[in-house]
Amino acid sequence: MAKFEISLASARINANLTQQEVADKMHISKQTLVNWEKYRTEPSVTQADELIKLYNLPRDCISFKSKNALKVGKLI
Repeated sequence: MAKFEISLASARINANLTQQEVADKMHISKQTLVNWEKYRTEPSVTQADELIKLYNLPRDCISFKSKNALKVGKLI
């Protein structure tokens, strides 16, 4: 079975959160989150775990690397 991964930005949108809301909840700058979503940098393992919990998705559904990310809109 194929592995389904969505981008960090899509996961955030699906969780109905703005970039600023996520940044505030994680105590990071909005620019840090933007860099993660644009795959310029990657979150630490601890930060990735925090995102997974925040977005309420299984770890293997969120892509932290651009080559695997499927960019989709709101999931139903």
